[in-house]
Amino acid sequence: MSTASTRLPEGRYGRSSDERADRKLKIAGSVLGALLLALVGYFAYHYVAQNEISAQVITFQASDDAVKVHLEVHKDSGATGYCTLRSQSADGAEVGRADFRFTGPATRIDKLVTLRTTAKGTTAELLGCHAG
Repeated sequence: MSTASTRLPEGRYGRSSDERADRKLKIAGSVLGALLLALVGYFAYHYVAQNEISAQVITFQASDDAVKVHLEVHKDSGATGYCTLRSQSADGAEVGRADFRFTGPATRIDKLVTLRTTAKGTTAELLGCHAG
């Protein structure tokens, strides 16, 4: 006596439910991946293209009550805005913070600014620049 097989014949009745579920998961994963990529691209574009002012600290020199900072600013012609600098002491406490305003038609500005501190600062950190 032979036993009857419980498997369906290959290719006779279409895809199994597992294969259909796998295909739906692949499609859903592809759609979600594309949406995530579009979202990251959107934020990257607005961060780079919409930022009218950027700057970097070239050098700084600390004294007991101030930090002299050489700041290089790049901005759109005619844009106005400000950059925020801070200084910290050796133990990490913030000893000074100030905003420095930039205006005019120049697109590149090299400026030596003085950040007043409450104690000897050991750093000069650019926190960011904002248009307006």
